[in-house]
Amino acid sequence: MDPESTQLQQAQIVAILGPDPAPFETLISHLMSASNELRSHAELLFNLCKQSDPNSLSLKLAHLLQFSPHLEARAMAAILLRKQLTRDDSYIWPRLSAPTQSSLKSILLGCIQREDAKTISKKLCDTVSELASSILPENGWPELLPFMFQCVTSDSEKLQEAAFLIFAQLAQYIGETLVPHIKHLHSVFLQCLTSSSSSDVKIAALSAAINFIQCLSSSADRDRFQDLLPMMMRTLTEALNCGQEATAQEALELLIELAGTEPRFLRRQLADVVGSMLQIAEAESLEEGTRHLAVEFVITLAEARERAPGMMRKLPQFISRLFAILMKMLLDIEDDPAWHSADTEDEDAGESSNYSVGQECLDRLAISLGGNTIVPVASELLPAYLLAPEWQKHHAALIALAQIAEGCSKVMLKNLKQVVTMVLNSFQDPHPRVRWAAINAIGQLSTDLGPDLQVQYHQQVLPALAASMDDFQNPRVQHHVVGTLCFALNHGRAHAASAVLNFSENCTPDILTPYLDGIVSKLLVLLQNGKQMVQEGALTALASVADSSQEHFQKYYDAVMPYLKAILVNATDKSNRMLRAKAMECISLVGMAVGKEKFRDDAKQVMEVLMSLQGAQMETDDPTTSYMLQAWARLCKCLGQDFLPYMSVVMPPLLQSAQLKPDVTITSADSDNEIEESDDESMETITLGDKRIGIKTSVLEEKATACNMLCCYADELKEGFFPWIDQVAPTLVPLLKFYFHEEVRKAAVSAMPELLRSAKLAVEKGLAQGRNESYIKQLSDYIVPALVEALHKEPDTEICGSMLDALNECLQISGRLLDESQVRSIVEEIKQVITASSSRKRERAERTKAEDFDAEEGELLKEENEQEEEVFDQVGEILGTLIKTFKASFLPFFDELASYLTPMWEMKREYEVIKKLEEMEIGVEILGGELWDCGLLFKSILLGCGVIMAEINNKGKDKTAEERRIAICIFDDVAEQCREAALKYYDTYLPFLLEACNDENSDVRQAAVYGLGVCAEFGGAAFKPLVGEALSRLNVVIQHPNALQPDNVMAYDNAVSALGKICQFHRDSIDSAQVVPAWLSCLPIKGDLIEAKAVHDQLCSMVEMSDRELLGPNNQYLPKIVAVFAEVLLAGKDLATEQTISRMINLLRQLQQTLPPSTLASTWSSLQPQQQLALQSILSS
Repeated sequence: MDPESTQLQQAQIVAILGPDPAPFETLISHLMSASNELRSHAELLFNLCKQSDPNSLSLKLAHLLQFSPHLEARAMAAILLRKQLTRDDSYIWPRLSAPTQSSLKSILLGCIQREDAKTISKKLCDTVSELASSILPENGWPELLPFMFQCVTSDSEKLQEAAFLIFAQLAQYIGETLVPHIKHLHSVFLQCLTSSSSSDVKIAALSAAINFIQCLSSSADRDRFQDLLPMMMRTLTEALNCGQEATAQEALELLIELAGTEPRFLRRQLADVVGSMLQIAEAESLEEGTRHLAVEFVITLAEARERAPGMMRKLPQFISRLFAILMKMLLDIEDDPAWHSADTEDEDAGESSNYSVGQECLDRLAISLGGNTIVPVASELLPAYLLAPEWQKHHAALIALAQIAEGCSKVMLKNLKQVVTMVLNSFQDPHPRVRWAAINAIGQLSTDLGPDLQVQYHQQVLPALAASMDDFQNPRVQHHVVGTLCFALNHGRAHAASAVLNFSENCTPDILTPYLDGIVSKLLVLLQNGKQMVQEGALTALASVADSSQEHFQKYYDAVMPYLKAILVNATDKSNRMLRAKAMECISLVGMAVGKEKFRDDAKQVMEVLMSLQGAQMETDDPTTSYMLQAWARLCKCLGQDFLPYMSVVMPPLLQSAQLKPDVTITSADSDNEIEESDDESMETITLGDKRIGIKTSVLEEKATACNMLCCYADELKEGFFPWIDQVAPTLVPLLKFYFHEEVRKAAVSAMPELLRSAKLAVEKGLAQGRNESYIKQLSDYIVPALVEALHKEPDTEICGSMLDALNECLQISGRLLDESQVRSIVEEIKQVITASSSRKRERAERTKAEDFDAEEGELLKEENEQEEEVFDQVGEILGTLIKTFKASFLPFFDELASYLTPMWEMKREYEVIKKLEEMEIGVEILGGELWDCGLLFKSILLGCGVIMAEINNKGKDKTAEERRIAICIFDDVAEQCREAALKYYDTYLPFLLEACNDENSDVRQAAVYGLGVCAEFGGAAFKPLVGEALSRLNVVIQHPNALQPDNVMAYDNAVSALGKICQFHRDSIDSAQVVPAWLSCLPIKGDLIEAKAVHDQLCSMVEMSDRELLGPNNQYLPKIVAVFAEVLLAGKDLATEQTISRMINLLRQLQQTLPPSTLASTWSSLQPQQQLALQSILSS
């Protein structure tokens, strides 16, 4: 800025802050101006004043607040003061002098006493609250609380309301400090809620009371306010009786907040409160907004699972009433002509706000209360609606069925036939909106009740959908049926949004094939003759059919592709943009389905069109960009390495989309410059405190799609992707912490191992442009720490699991390139993950103690805990990778982790020991987490088992079979990879391993018997004393009557393998004449193909060495050996390696040549005819 302009600004600032009030009043006036130019200049001057002299600026605003006769100026002064006193970037309080601070506090309280305008009074209360929240905790405003109590007890309703408004906002900051004054506060709240004649005072008191109750940490303290609840409800009913619905709605919003945060506060009077709310919801004379809030209150209570699990399920009569209310809301729908025209995508024509609320709340109610509660209620009401003469009732029943399916899926699956019949009967309804609703229901049920629906009812559903395509009189129905078909056939396409579980995902191509002729021919008719919206739907449905039927679609390719290419080339008008985009999608999915050879020639033409579009300038709302990003990625997947020449065209715009910044707008919640209400549906706004945040979701979706595509290219092209890594890695690594959009984070996470793998393959194959292993190390050093840091901050449990999975892959690729500090950070993070997971599980365990906890809630908790098991499974995989990579040098870290891992199996044993002792009437004193000596018998049990008892605390109480399995697998890895260095752990862990061999869970048994085999192989003298016990445990697994059932066969096979290792490495410690033949009698093993190969190789070696116990006296076990060889050879390469197969054939040929003819004949005759034929064929070839 030039000196002259700077001087002018300085002069303006001096004038504004000078004694003459006019320049300052003009500045405030300009800040409110509709003129952007005036307002921008005023904002600049205001900020310069704040920087140069915050004291004068604050006092000027305070003076204006006190003395300006203009309402707008006082309001603006209050807003501006609040902004300067809010603890954020604008916060100036610490820069103010002590006299200024004192004056401001005094002026603000004085203004509250004098201000008569209600809107300004509320703004003043906001300003006082904002400042007090920052300075009260440090006792920076001792005059405030006495002032508030004085106001509350005064005769002035205005002052009472102001004090309660301030109190409500400050409760979270000072609530606990007021606990000593609870008795006084209780009487103040009770007095105002009972006696005040002002509805505004009552609402302010209600707000203050609710906020105070929420901030109390002690349930006993909260219970002291229980008797206020009837008065709180009376505030609501009085407002309604007086026709003050705006006041009633304020009260409802406050009570909804209480229901969400402290539902247990309502428990004692739950029936009365919920009954009142349902009465309001049923009162048709009230405004819709009021009735909707009453419904929202009850739904909020139902959803408050974490704080009051199962509470609402104790009121079945109210659930029936609420369901009936919601069903009645669905009847508020008109047969709008715009719906029938099908000229636009707007399928909501004729739907009211009642209808929308009813639809949303049915979904939420079913999810929160579950099928056991909702399905009986629905079963009473829905059939009656379907039998009624009005089309609206038929429509409502089908919509309700679709809405409750997600929450009621388990129960609805038990009644699948009735559900499907109910929906399919409505396909013939005379009213098109009912037929639409039936088709919609099938689409939703395909998602929520799959795969059972697809497997059991495809013969009824697919023909019904196909027949509905002929409804040319009702293009809206046609459009929806092709939409539902593609919804039902949409098969996990690469898109930023999660893929929908759907019809074809559970419909194999073989199931789909019989219907393909009819479906494809009908879709081609719609493509040529339908309205544009129907054509777009037909393209999506064709894409889904191709995606689902895969190579079966080849017979339709020549008929379909010319139409698709014609649309791609000719649909160039703005009105046809979506049609062209859908054609791209369809072509790329058809190409993937039929394969490279069939698609190759057309692919070149299609890619030329896409390249020309890529270079064209597109409008921001053009869907082509997003569809093109995905089409390119599918073409890459189809063409593989042949796609590399196009990467230079594809990557620049893709990177540009991946690097898009989130379009976020933040304004004050009460600012005059609010985020403009626009027609752009992709702009979502949320209010957080006093901030209104607008986020453009279309930008985020494009970004997520692009990130997913980058991951797809890296995955598909492997080393071919190498040239792009230096641009892609810096784009995606920061997005591991992109908290605006989950799908962006998920894509970034998935890409990390792909980038490392691409680099490693390129270096190994000499395609890395001269770079060597140091480049992989550099990339690994960039990616791995970033993943670990992101994992530490990740709020979503599911994404935590994905991050752990990606980290494990990265560790496998990087291997020993990791340095000690990186391993240290990974181990520290694993500790944190285990601790956080255990903490979440303990919180859930606490919820089981709630008085309303029931079986339905137990099912939901079980599902949440299964997600924790997936996280722990990934932890086990990572530790396995680190152990395999670093072997004995990892053991110091393993020692650190032992206290986190051993409770996974220790605690089960400890409790069983204690239980056993109790049965034997031996006292056990538990003190300070230690087990004290309770006699020689107790000592001998512990010492005999070789158990080092861990402290008995909460660590192990919540451990599941899956966690025990993972902990055992980790020890198995240590024993297998570290060998001699692991022997020091045998005394501690082998007793647990032996016990786990007979665990009730087959996966735990498998891990344990596998571990015994490892210890037998590498344990030497350390294992020898336990050989007898090991044989006994393995025998129980092998001799179990259901050992060969599918659930148990893996444990059986691993037990047989472990038995073989004992025979091999501890022959001198067993009765080999009995044990070796017992092992042979278990062969061949066929479940665990990895163990099968090892065991059958061991058998070969023993036969080659003419093992005496194996062959038996006079070769009596030879027929069994030959029979095992025959079965293994019959299975091809499944049960043995090629080398083992070759050795078996050689051994059989040797036997042919060396055995006496009579022995050979008897051996041969013991085989089954099929085995004899197979061996003859193999030996003669």
